[in-house]
Amino acid sequence: MMQLYSGTTCPFSHRCRFVLYEKGMDFQVIDVDMFNKPEDIAVMNPYNRLPVLVERDLILYESNIINEYIDERFPHPQLMPADPVMRARARLMLFNMEVELFAQIESLESGKDKHMLGDDFTMLDVAVAPLLWRLDHYGIKLGKSAAPLMKYAERIFSRPAFIEALTPSEKVMRK
Repeated sequence: MMQLYSGTTCPFSHRCRFVLYEKGMDFQVIDVDMFNKPEDIAVMNPYNRLPVLVERDLILYESNIINEYIDERFPHPQLMPADPVMRARARLMLFNMEVELFAQIESLESGKDKHMLGDDFTMLDVAVAPLLWRLDHYGIKLGKSAAPLMKYAERIFSRPAFIEALTPSEKVMRK
């Protein structure tokens, strides 16, 4: 049986759990405390990060690699596009999300940075703020683990320019 070593608050682990459940797979989730990882995680993954998938003699780490393996091994429902060009585009978008967005969110979670790129407010903050503002409107509820992201969002929402830029219709989007 497949085993997924999964961080209890790790968004990358969540991706893998999501794919496994989407596929209807028989698997075991081994919850790992992100701040008190057992030593065997570092043995399985030289970067000592989660998630880690174990299936017989195969050990995989890095969520996108794990998810592609699962998608190829259990093709129904197919989650990566069948067309090679579209599949390449999907991989490129996944890579860009990793490099450009998730790396920044990790620094926000650490509490070191006030904005996506550090201490200074930038165009990246401008780009992500409207999406964060609309989470309620879209019916997206974030859990307690998203508290650092929402704290960041509130800092952006309190900027005078952000408030001034809201239309009356946008103001009612958020509860």
